[in-house]
Amino acid sequence: MHMLTHTTEKPHVCEECGKGFTYKICLKQHLLTHTKENLHICEICNKGFSLKDGLKSHLLTHTLKKDNICEMCGLGFSHKSNLKEHYLIHRKEKPYVCEICSKGFPQRGNLNIHLLTHTKEKLHICEICNKGFALDFALNKHLLVHRK
Repeated sequence: MHMLTHTTEKPHVCEECGKGFTYKICLKQHLLTHTKENLHICEICNKGFSLKDGLKSHLLTHTLKKDNICEMCGLGFSHKSNLKEHYLIHRKEKPYVCEICSKGFPQRGNLNIHLLTHTKEKLHICEICNKGFALDFALNKHLLVHRK
């Protein structure tokens, strides 16, 4: 089971958002984030975490303490792992590849967001014209049309 952590294989996929997990237990834990029950909610941004440690780790992203500084661009990170993943951008590495269209991404989060573009689900609906969007930032961009 440990050897799976060294591969990119994520056989357990969330039907709600498409995020993949190496272990079934991780998927079970993740599924709690799609409900408001038993969640630890960030009071700053309302993001929910199924584990208290997840919230504790997340709270660091809201602090001004960003001790892990990128030597290439000066951007600061609260977690060393985030800095490590950030360096992939500078090295133009794209280890996270979409299985549907083969587009590569430097960070797993970017791939997860991209995967939503392949679904027919439009979770973000414009309140003005009822047009649906898979991504929240696509809706925000669309709203500019109504402001003109």
